[in-house]
Amino acid sequence: MPFSAAREVPGLIVKFGDYPLHHGGVGAIRSLGRLGVPMYAITEDRYTPAAASRYLERAFVWPTTGTEEPERLVEGLLRVGRRIGRPALLIPTDEEAAVLIAEHQGELTGRFLFPPVDPGLPRRLASKQGLHELCVEHGIPSPSAAFPQSYDDVVGFAEKARFPVVAKNREAFERRKQPAVNGTTRIVSREGLLTLARDWGEHPGVILQEYLPREQAEDWIVHAYFDRNSTPLALFTGVKVRSWPPHAGMTAHAYVVDNPELADLAARFIKQIGFTGIIDLDLRFDRRDGQYKLLDFNPRMGAQFRLFESESGVDVVRAMHLDLTGRTVPEGEQRAGHRYIVENIDLPALLAYRRSGYTTPHAPARASGTELAWFAGDDPLPFLTMLARFVRPGAKHLYQLWRTNRRGGSTRSGSRPRAGR
Repeated sequence: MPFSAAREVPGLIVKFGDYPLHHGGVGAIRSLGRLGVPMYAITEDRYTPAAASRYLERAFVWPTTGTEEPERLVEGLLRVGRRIGRPALLIPTDEEAAVLIAEHQGELTGRFLFPPVDPGLPRRLASKQGLHELCVEHGIPSPSAAFPQSYDDVVGFAEKARFPVVAKNREAFERRKQPAVNGTTRIVSREGLLTLARDWGEHPGVILQEYLPREQAEDWIVHAYFDRNSTPLALFTGVKVRSWPPHAGMTAHAYVVDNPELADLAARFIKQIGFTGIIDLDLRFDRRDGQYKLLDFNPRMGAQFRLFESESGVDVVRAMHLDLTGRTVPEGEQRAGHRYIVENIDLPALLAYRRSGYTTPHAPARASGTELAWFAGDDPLPFLTMLARFVRPGAKHLYQLWRTNRRGGSTRSGSRPRAGR
């Protein structure tokens, strides 16, 4: 590996909420831990897969819901920082953590390292409405959308809408407090929409979005790290083969595929909005008009980030650590043809996709290499811990998602399934 990391600067995995089976956190612990970087993590308890990793120095057990007051979360982070005893790189794994860090940079500076982003930008990007408005402002294709402010607005939308439509929670931060829908929900009729809307209250916290037919679409992902000048120091593109829940959930199976057009689109958008840090983008290629439409912007590390690594050994987490510790991020092409599999969700996803009509013509016929989300020969305990925790609650969770998919012709997914994002 043509670089060395600053081993005196540890990393801290920051997560808020109850989702112990998170393979992205395990991936980050392994990625930096293999370079000799001391790794720490906030965990729900001492028996999570992350806590079992051989590369973890210490797990800080701090159960949270993600609905706590920001001041309480900031104080908790500072308390963890004091226990680490030296400045640590913050690695958020969810929107709430990313937004909290951005909006409280003043309190956290000195104790931690993190990209110096515009304090209000991550919240806007994590918001479905905020992201849509930014896309319109900067000419980035995205599905057409409406943002009803009342039940009457929903009725008016239903009279003119072309079904099916997609309903999503408008703000990422309301999904735990007062979710209007249990994730991305496909609604097939006017009557179905009005029935759901009766439970949304006086001020529906939803976005009603154009449905992009799966048989006319292909799902793509972009992961990247941008420095303080919004210049990409690591930028990767790939195609999703399967996700769970089907077609709108987290990646279950994906390939690295070179896509210069998509890379240019992402880099141009980031430059326009002035973002700094790690990004995880979900886009859908609409074959009807030949456009890549931005669906989700996660201003943080994505759970499947270990799909992507350059030929020089750089992934987005390593790029961030190198950059923020004053080291050069070596250049290198992405490993085209490499694939990523999340073992506990790819099998049910495979079964669901067999009848979906969805195809990925850009996926290579044969993988050049495979990265497993959970199993690693040099760090087997997280995989075993995942199995022990997944068998009953995980199977129950997958069954509940399947039932929701079947009920009423709606497809439910979430940007964060509780089985681990």
